[in-house]
Amino acid sequence: MQRIGVIGAGAWGTALAMAAARSGREVTLWAREAEVVESIASRRENTAFLPGIPLEPSIRATGELAEAADADALLLVTPAQHLRAGCRALKPHLKPGVPVVICAKGIELDTGSLMTDAVAAELPGTPVAVLSGPTFAAEVARGLPTAVTLACADEPVGRALVEALGGRTFRPYLSDDPVGAQVGGAVKNVLAIACGMVEGRKLGDNARAALITRGLAEIARLGLRLGARAETLMGLSGLGDLTLTCSSLQSRNMSLGYALGEGRALADILGERRSVAEGVFTARAVVELAASKGVDMPICAGVDAILNRGADLDQVIEALMARPFRVEGV
Repeated sequence: MQRIGVIGAGAWGTALAMAAARSGREVTLWAREAEVVESIASRRENTAFLPGIPLEPSIRATGELAEAADADALLLVTPAQHLRAGCRALKPHLKPGVPVVICAKGIELDTGSLMTDAVAAELPGTPVAVLSGPTFAAEVARGLPTAVTLACADEPVGRALVEALGGRTFRPYLSDDPVGAQVGGAVKNVLAIACGMVEGRKLGDNARAALITRGLAEIARLGLRLGARAETLMGLSGLGDLTLTCSSLQSRNMSLGYALGEGRALADILGERRSVAEGVFTARAVVELAASKGVDMPICAGVDAILNRGADLDQVIEALMARPFRVEGV
């Protein structure tokens, strides 16, 4: 796997291109925006999404999907709600047997599908892996130490991808539980919005710690119901990602929740941003999926109510605090 194609040149796609290039791979980075391709080609910098970080010389930007797809492995780094359409566009250019690595974190709104199910529907027979874990794009791009989960049901393919992407400061840990890796990555974005609201409302560190812990219980309930393993949910792509995203305003989702907690309107916050906060779209999908499986997820339901159903933030907090006392661990 010497040649790596990266589909999506936002901050995360660019950071993953940097990690692969540092591992000695030839990287082709596909961008939808012509100005991003031009910026990388002429300035060796993604000024739109990852400014101030010089890019490795072996990274080549393109606006042609066919060029990026001419690779030994592809990283799919498009937003979760556009992943299915992206696979559909990619299909005519994808060579048989070339594995794709899902690097988006979310659940499809229209179908309630995990990302692996969406990819399998559009690219049948293609080997699929999931890359997830506690990562801020800028830190990965700068070469700061990072550990992630790379989950793949096909162990030889998974091991080859680990060797292709792993390096001195970017350490993928192999897993055979793609479901667990996806549930942790998707739900933590919703919980990060909740943690941001707690911070924005100045409710204190005790409240944030309680929310993270009880949020992890929600991840576990949904994940186990969908067939994930508990150890995956307690690993890098579950507890690790949750801890990072709920502890720093570097997180797009937590910073969005913080602004909501300060009393700002969601439309105004989104209007100022070019990057995607996946939790905004995932909240409703998670709640609907949980309801269909009979899984209780009150924190996620509260976030969904605020984002999508016009609920008052303070009333949602009050309702959560008024829930009946229960035994911990359930």
